[in-house]
Amino acid sequence: MSIGSDIRDELGHLGASSTQPPVRLSSDAIPFVLATVDGFVILLSSLAGGVGYQWSVGYPILGILPFFVVGLLASFIHILRMNRSGYYDFPDSAKPQVEIADVLICWLTTGVLLAFLGFLLKIGVDYSRGAFIAFYFIASIGLLGARKFTKTAMSAAVSRGVIGRRDAVLIGEFNEMAALGPQDLLTLFGAAEVNRFTLSREDASSARTSADARILDTVANFVRRHDCREILLALSWGDDRRLEFIRDRVKTLPVAVRLLPDIRVRSLTNFSSSARPRVLAVEIQRAPLGRAQRLVKRIMDIALASLALICLLPIMMLTAIAIKLDSPGPVIFRQNRKGFNGKEFVIFKFRTMAVQENGPAIVQATRDDARVTAIGRLLRSSSIDELPQLLNVLNGDMSLVGPRPHALAHDNYFESVLSDYAFRHQVKPGITGWAQCNGARGATPSIEHIAERVKLDLWYINNWSLWLDIHILIKTCFEVLRKRNAY
Repeated sequence: MSIGSDIRDELGHLGASSTQPPVRLSSDAIPFVLATVDGFVILLSSLAGGVGYQWSVGYPILGILPFFVVGLLASFIHILRMNRSGYYDFPDSAKPQVEIADVLICWLTTGVLLAFLGFLLKIGVDYSRGAFIAFYFIASIGLLGARKFTKTAMSAAVSRGVIGRRDAVLIGEFNEMAALGPQDLLTLFGAAEVNRFTLSREDASSARTSADARILDTVANFVRRHDCREILLALSWGDDRRLEFIRDRVKTLPVAVRLLPDIRVRSLTNFSSSARPRVLAVEIQRAPLGRAQRLVKRIMDIALASLALICLLPIMMLTAIAIKLDSPGPVIFRQNRKGFNGKEFVIFKFRTMAVQENGPAIVQATRDDARVTAIGRLLRSSSIDELPQLLNVLNGDMSLVGPRPHALAHDNYFESVLSDYAFRHQVKPGITGWAQCNGARGATPSIEHIAERVKLDLWYINNWSLWLDIHILIKTCFEVLRKRNAY
């Protein structure tokens, strides 16, 4: 896959399934469209309020730059605050009711903050109080009118299938699924119809579990194939065994999982389609990186990996020559590993051993391992053997920072003995990671060692930020010089 197409995949819309009408606009784009509309309304209101007030009182209009700057600042503050409350999320924005109180309260506090900033920066000479008041009231009406217009347009688009959520999957029991009407789905998903998977109706426990396992395997394949981002469960809250079974089966998927209120809970809470889904649903599994975060991380990976390859190319060429002269065999060692979403890929490393194991039985390297070649010891202690993985990063199989991938034989074993191990596949594996720069590198001779490494990897996944990746990359440079557990 080329680098350009990889980025386009991160930005691209979700594909249509064969059982639903084609979707021409992904719901992922809706928050950006709505935020742009609000920003445009606020900016125009600032210009109209400022210029209109100056003209109405007979003041000369010396320029529109102050009005433009205030409009941009107000847009930034208002959009940032509304976005944090989920105002632009597709399910909420698809509901018919206009959130009048939410809009006016947010705009009021935005106006107060702008007035405070104007006082501190002393811009009253360039931007009069009259112009500000006119701007404030025009924007209030404009924001409410724009929200009503977008809701009407989106309702029509959803009904025609022009807009819809293709990143959501609904799994549930037959009775619970049947009780969710089209209006409830519009509230919970922002679409009148979603991808549904009905669980087994078998009475016998063993038969039901076996049938559910087959259905959940189908769900997992569908989620991976269509890049779905969310799973909602429509199950009876009293069926603890089935809930635990499903939770255990979907935890390997890099998606958010939420449990909807069952029929009894909805009857007690007077559930209605106007209720906010984030209040009703119980989060069972937190989503990893969102689409925008994955794009930012991917851009950084491509930029830094390309720069590193250019700078380190002489070292890599000398290393290849040294390996060839030191012992017979290929320069590059290839081994199958599991990556994002459990997808297998081939990892590249400089060969440091006389053997090339890649099967069901792989023995980890130990200190003073006889299989390690003379040049291999130097490469492993300095981590130069990992440099070819920059090609894995450019190819999109790995990231610069993420949980280190293990050989398939070890991966399958760790997954069977540690319940949280599978969560590591919710992000791309990395050349380095939070665990490695905290000394958890090298062999994992016991369950305690791998458990500690998994704990650090999960902390990284749950606390990811661009600055954390940069911090890890810098810390890794010092860790390489220390050579802890490198053999």
